Amino acid sequence: MITEATKERFAREVAKYPADQKQSAVMACLSIVQQEQGWVSPESEAVIAEYLGMAEIAVHEVTTFYNMYNQRPVGKYKLGVCTNLPCQLRDGYKALHHLEARLGIKMGETTADGLFTLQQTECLGSCADSPVMLVNDRHMCSFMSNEKLDELLEGLKAAEGKQE
Repeated sequence: MITEATKERFAREVAKYPADQKQSAVMACLSIVQQEQGWVSPESEAVIAEYLGMAEIAVHEVTTFYNMYNQRPVGKYKLGVCTNLPCQLRDGYKALHHLEARLGIKMGETTADGLFTLQQTECLGSCADSPVMLVNDRHMCSFMSNEKLDELLEGLKAAEGKQE
C-alpha cells in the first residue's frame, strides 16, 4: 500500500514546514499517494493521518473538499468538464453531454475499458475560454467544441493504440 519510498517522499514534503506544522504537508502527501496509486483510498488517508499526526477525519475532509483527489479508482484519462455558470452559458453542459454520448457513460462513470472517467468540475478559472476542461488534473483544454472534443478523444485513443 504505502511503501517506504512513498514515506520518504512524505518526509521531503514535511521538511518544508516547521516541525510543529507538519500537517501543512497533507495536500502534498495526498497528491503523492494519488500519483503513485491513481486514487486516495480510506486506507491511504489513515496512513497519511498517522504519519502527520492528524485525525483521520481531518485528512478525509481535505480529500473530499478538493475535486482533484480521486476517492475511487478512475480511468487512465480523467476528463473534467467545467459546468459553472460562465461555462454553462457558453456550452459547458453541451460539451459534457457530447462526451457522455461519445463515451457511452454518464458523468461520474468510467468506460468499460478503463480508459476514460468523465467528471463535472467547479470553475477552472478560464471562463473566457469556455467551454473548458481539464485532462488528468493537469492539461487545460479551451474552446472545446464538439469537433475539438472528438479530436481529443481520438488522440487519446490513438495514444493507447485503440481506435473506434
